[in-house]
Amino acid sequence: MHRIDVLDESTRLVRVESGASWGAVATALHPYGWAITSGDHGAVGVGGLATAGGIGLLGREQGLTIDRLRAADVVLADGRRLRASADEHPELFWGIRGAGFALGVVTAFEFTAGPVGLLGHARLVHDATDTAEFLQDWAAVAGSAPRDTTAFLTIGQPYGRKVIAQSTILVDSEDPGVIRDRLQPFADLAPSPAQRVGLVDYSDVVSEAGPSSPAYGEPVSRSGLLDRLTPAAARAAARLVTSGESYFFPLRAMGGAIADADPADTAFAHRSAAFQVVATGTEPDVLDRYWEPLRSQLSGLYVSFETDTRPERLAEAFPPDTLARLVALKRRYDPRNLFHDNFDLAPVL
Repeated sequence: MHRIDVLDESTRLVRVESGASWGAVATALHPYGWAITSGDHGAVGVGGLATAGGIGLLGREQGLTIDRLRAADVVLADGRRLRASADEHPELFWGIRGAGFALGVVTAFEFTAGPVGLLGHARLVHDATDTAEFLQDWAAVAGSAPRDTTAFLTIGQPYGRKVIAQSTILVDSEDPGVIRDRLQPFADLAPSPAQRVGLVDYSDVVSEAGPSSPAYGEPVSRSGLLDRLTPAAARAAARLVTSGESYFFPLRAMGGAIADADPADTAFAHRSAAFQVVATGTEPDVLDRYWEPLRSQLSGLYVSFETDTRPERLAEAFPPDTLARLVALKRRYDPRNLFHDNFDLAPVL
């Protein structure tokens, strides 16, 4: 189930089966000069991302991946197959875009792709040893960037007393002057021991960012949303990073087109979020010890990357009105709770 078909070139309407990878989608759309914002790397599957949200490297310009969705083929708990869109089963279509994992199995998606040419792409390595100050400065630059610029930050474990961070930045322009203007504020943040900048196709960006080796063991991760990176949030994040208990600490810029949608338009309701943050480790109790101070600063939870799926997390993932609508959908389409993996809505049914 990995077919990718162009349905209408005039409207850039594309049908993608749920087993496809985003790398394959980017490659298939490249000859048309199109792209769909789609997470960090090409190994990510279409089905999971396109039912949860989709915070991608074109996000500030295109919105979330779910904002590009126009229709979906769904298999329900009772075996029925139906098409969900703004005109057909619109309430189910609303729920699929943010909580599809709890409502059915989406077998195919119809997206409107965006026009994309050559892109400015940068990887900047930063000395982030003064971690709290660096995080605040980085957030100020990324959050105020024009919509054509989306930036992701990743911080690894400390190396001795040093903390190294890497920015991945995508600029939707092939004008060297524009690209330089967008990147210079990031380059000015801190000493940069290494950097790489070039003009690339989106398909190259997605393929390049893929994992180079398999992961072993059962990862633990925490995932949250921030309306703004306050000094308190920066200090809490810095303590987590410098503890060494998080292998990777990504901070992804949101805002821009993501914030254009009304929070009631999709089951992903956290449209005011400026950043998405993740901490990964192996021991939940240890990771939570450092995550809890940051949790108090969060404005919500993003279901992707979160491995703590206890019922109390539902209130963080979905605001009250959103959760009430999801519960009503669950009762209608999956009353026996067949789809109980990931975040389970049964405790609030």
